Parts: sequence; C-alpha cells; structure tokens
Amino acid sequence: MDRRTFLRVGAGTGLLMTSAQGQAPKQESAKKYQGGASPWPITLNSSTIRGTNPPTPLKDKIRIAAETGYDGIELWVNELEKHESEGGNLKDLAAEIRDRGLFVPNVIGLWDCMPMEEEAWKKSLEATRNRMRLASGVGSQHVAAIPAPDRADFDLKVGASRYRDLLKIGREEFNIIVACEFVGFMKGVYRLGQGTAIALDADDRDACLVADTFHLYRGGSGFEGIRHLAGHFIAVFHWNDVPAEPPREQLGDEHRIYPGDGILPLKQTLKHLREIDYRGPLSLEMFNREHWAQDPKQVAETGLRKMRELITAALA
Repeated sequence: MDRRTFLRVGAGTGLLMTSAQGQAPKQESAKKYQGGASPWPITLNSSTIRGTNPPTPLKDKIRIAAETGYDGIELWVNELEKHESEGGNLKDLAAEIRDRGLFVPNVIGLWDCMPMEEEAWKKSLEATRNRMRLASGVGSQHVAAIPAPDRADFDLKVGASRYRDLLKIGREEFNIIVACEFVGFMKGVYRLGQGTAIALDADDRDACLVADTFHLYRGGSGFEGIRHLAGHFIAVFHWNDVPAEPPREQLGDEHRIYPGDGILPLKQTLKHLREIDYRGPLSLEMFNREHWAQDPKQVAETGLRKMRELITAALA
C-alpha cells in the first residue's frame, strides 16, 4: 500500500478526515428512509409543534410524528420531567414510541452541566445525572450537553475535561452517549470550531457533536467546515432555515423557519453530509411562534414535505 492509498483508507476511520488531495473520499450511503427517498432518517424535534394555546401534550407530539411519517422524534428533558411528575412511566413511553415505529435520537438536554469552578461542577452532577436517567429511560441514543453556564471566558480546556467526565458517566451509569452542542447566540461556546475543540480534546471514543443549521449561521461558523468532519462525529443535525432579516447577529430561535424558505445553503450542506458519509438524523427543530399557533399536525406535515423536497433536489 503506497502512502496516498494509506492516507485515503485511514481517513475513513479518523475523527477528522483527509487524503493526499486534502479531500475526503466520497462514500455512498443507500437511501433507506422515507420509503427510499432519503439516506438520512428525518426526525421531528418536539419544539417544532410546542403549541401555545394550549401547549401540545407530549403524547400528541409522538402521535403526530408517527402519523405524519417521521422516522423518529427528538424530545426535551423538561417534557420527560413533566411526564414523570404526573405519574407517567418512562419505560411505557419508550414502548409507545417504538410501537409507533419511531426512535429517539436525542434528548435536549443537560443544562448548566459544565461549570468552570470545581465546587459548582460537583454540585451540578446530581441534576445532570437525573437528566441522563430521564433521557436513557425513554430509550434515547444521545443526550445533548450544552457548554454552560454561559460566560464569555468559558475555558475550552476545562470544558473538554467536563465533557470527558460526562461521557464516562453517561456511558457507564446510564448507557447513553452525551453529545456536545454549541449554541450560536451564546457568549462562550458558539462556533463549530469551539464545539469541535471540546469534543476532540475530551479524548474519548464516543465524543460527538449536535450540529444545527441555525447555530452554524448565527454563530458565524458558516457551512464549509462540515466538510472537514467525519460523518460519525455528528450525532444529530438540527435542520431549519432563517429569513434574510433581521441581521444575523440579531436572530433568535423564534426566527427559525421551514427549511428551504430562507437564505441558508441547505442543499449544498446536504451534499457535504453525503460527502462525509453522515448517516444520522436530520431533525426539524423550530421555535416559530406563528407555527405554534397553527394546527400542529399541519406544521409537522409541511416541515416533512419541505425537508424531503430539499433532499430530493440536493441528491438529484
């Protein structure tokens, strides 16, 4: 095996990929979701149909995801806390999700789970462990860890140490993988490179990221950096679009709109994901107040249709 072949083959097993020409070899993945229309499972983040008057019940969100044709549903830890506090059983909920033909790729999330100070870190672990328990109990594959409490001087080295410990706790105590999620409007960890640095320097085989088209744009990372990651390094990819206004620096979660209705290079990003052999879910995640006031099933149907249209166009 010559040097060029060695580099090309070795790239497929590394966290970051390269070759003699500086590009990852393209790997084709079969279309096996959405009746063969998508190489990626399409999941519904429950925030998309949160509802306002009244809020959409958790079991209705699960039913709607199944009835409208999603492959899975991404949940929030506060929903599981509420479900359990009202006497619900997480194992029964997990069984219902499976019986409806869905899976849970991720639960959001572990709040304030990476304090910089040692005493605050130790105090945070009780709540963090309980959130891991909830995510594991509903059968989730991952639970998202947000690098917070947020602060402008967030130390990436300390963050990597915290994340390494979270990975170990999740794996050994709850059989769940903790994924690091950067947030584009935070003061500390808001860029792809920062989230990647935390995950890489954790030095753990299961280190991975939750990526989000909104956060890539809002934090100023852009979309080309995705091409330098291995597909398996991304646990879940949140999918949405943004309008041309307001300016990027003023965007909030409430400005997220249906994929394809805005200015983000989503079709090109799908091509990048195909190049790096990403096989995880595309999860429709919006917090659009207008959508919350509409029929949740119609919102879910519209979102799925627009995601499938983008995938078809990108892979044509």
